[in-house]
Order: sequence, then C-alpha cells, then structure tokens
Amino acid sequence: MDLLLLAKAALLGVVEGLTEFLPISSTGHLILASSLLRFDNHSAQVFEITIQAGAMLAVVWHYRARLAATALGLTSDPSRRQFAFNLLLAFLPAAILGLLFGSFIKAHLFNPTSVALAFVLGGLIILMVERSQRQGLVRAADHLEIRTVDDLTPRDALRIGLVQCAALVPGTSRSGATIIGAMLLGVPRQVATEFSFYLGIPTLFAAAGYSMWQHRDSMRTEDIPLFLTGTGVAFFSALACIRWLIRYVSTHDFSPFGWYRIAFGALILLTSGMGWISWPA
Repeated sequence: MDLLLLAKAALLGVVEGLTEFLPISSTGHLILASSLLRFDNHSAQVFEITIQAGAMLAVVWHYRARLAATALGLTSDPSRRQFAFNLLLAFLPAAILGLLFGSFIKAHLFNPTSVALAFVLGGLIILMVERSQRQGLVRAADHLEIRTVDDLTPRDALRIGLVQCAALVPGTSRSGATIIGAMLLGVPRQVATEFSFYLGIPTLFAAAGYSMWQHRDSMRTEDIPLFLTGTGVAFFSALACIRWLIRYVSTHDFSPFGWYRIAFGALILLTSGMGWISWPA
C-alpha cells in the first residue's frame, strides 16, 4: 500500500472525526479536503462515507453503558423501548428521502457553489437561532419538562428527524441540522446535542453500509489498510471531539461555528470564482 495514500487517509480521518459532530458539515469538509489532497483512489467515494462509521463507533464507545442498558431493557423497560422507538422515528425520514433522492443530490449538489452556499446559509441560521435564544424568543412552554433525552416524545423525535433531512444537502451538517432544529423546537441545547449523537448511529451506519453495498464491485482487498487507517483515525479524533463538545455546550453557544461557516463558505466562493483553487465540480 502506498504510504502517501495511507497518510492522506489518516488526514481525512482526522477531518471526519473533528467535523462529524460539530455543526460545520463533515461531508462538506471531506469533499473539499479530498480535492485539495488529490485523494482520487478508485474507492474514494465509498471511503469518505465509510470512515463516518469510525466516528459513529466513537459515539457507541462513549455511550456504551447507555446503549447496552437500552438493548438489554427493550423487552422489560418501557423507557428503553420509548428511547429506541424515538431513534427509529427520527431516523426514518432522512433514510427514506436519501434512498429516493440520493442520486439526484450527488449529481447536482456536490459542487463548490452548492457546498459554499450551504455553509453560509447554515451559518446565518445558527447565528439567528442563537440570537433568538439570547433574546428569549425561542420558548416552548410544553418543553419546559425536558431535561434528558428520555423526556423527548415520539412527536419531538419525528420533528427532529424531519429537520435532519436538510443535511442531505452537502455542506449543511447533520449534527447542525438536528441540534439547531431541536433547539428551535424548544429542546434544551445539551439534550439536543446528546440526541444528535445517538441519532447519528443508525443514520451514518446505514449510509456507510448502503454505500459499501452500492460500490462493492470497486472495493478491493488491497484497500483494507486504507479503510482501516481512515476509520481508526476518525474514531479517536471523534472521541476527543465528542468529549470536548459535551463540555463546550454546557457553558457556550454555537455562534462561533456560525461565523466559521460563513467565513469558510465565502472563502470557497472566492477561491473558486478567482480560479485560485480547483474545488471538486
């Protein structure tokens, strides 16, 4: 295996792990990082989706006690069944729309202009929501009792799942859509963040599995070290990011990420328009 290719896989793993759970779009960053690194391996498409499984394994590891208790209590504990049902409800909208429109999205929206505009628009929405939070404009009396993810109702979960569908557009951010969307629905920031972590498990594992099945003919045995490297690095970097983000949301808002998105999107538009960088088309 080419050592340079392995180094590129490791760098992409870092990008994936550090951006998957922040509201800044891991897909958008991977698209752009792959282009800059000239990562044009024949299995590059499936690689970029599969390493997301590494980030998801970090969530599984971090919440392993909760997930194990849920699995063991499905037949005996109503609250565990409710939690699992809520995750299923939230997962289904994006799964269905992804199957129906995934090919169209890849053909028409995986380009620098679309990604950049999604970055900027997402940043503006984050700033708007955070401003509304500070001014007390986002309030939901019927959500005052929500203190943990177990307090979410099936209706809450379905609405968060519908919001997650926005993340099908590259550059939007799955975590950003679910967290900010949940906050708009009146869910506390920390609960919204934690539920986003859990929701990512079925969503991204399903996307990785589906992508591997679609591109199974292009995958080769010699690619195994490449996939293991990217997935392993994504796992450790994501684990560090998860633990940091949990501490961050307890005392900070997401405004810095909103400004970052706007600046980064503007940078893409500028460098692409001036021809300084050849972003993927």
